[in-house]
Amino acid sequence: MPAFLRSRERLFDDVETVVVTSMHERKQLMYDQSDAFVVAPGGIGTLEEVVELLSWKRLDLHHKPVVFLNLNGFWNGFFELMKHSVDEGMTPASFLQAWTVADTVEDAMAQIKASDDAPHLQHDRR
Repeated sequence: MPAFLRSRERLFDDVETVVVTSMHERKQLMYDQSDAFVVAPGGIGTLEEVVELLSWKRLDLHHKPVVFLNLNGFWNGFFELMKHSVDEGMTPASFLQAWTVADTVEDAMAQIKASDDAPHLQHDRR
């Protein structure tokens, strides 16, 4: 968590809190220490982080699995927006394979385990 957010965010005693100097450092640290990403329902910060993560994947900067935890259809609007971007020719159709969707935490974990055997996404090279 960036130092400036310590007084604004709720801290959980059950997990270690790592304090960094900036949002960029936070995202880089989370990325570096992660083998996969489960995107839980969240606000604008979560949306900003996942868009950057998917952008990196689109640019072949990583091959880590991204699983959206789509509780009660929370992410459906986002998926529709991404499909619209493809339909309008702004994004290659292969981008829609950059993530998977799970309705439960158990399903998300199973997808991450299964992704170890999945081939890497190969985007077109426009």
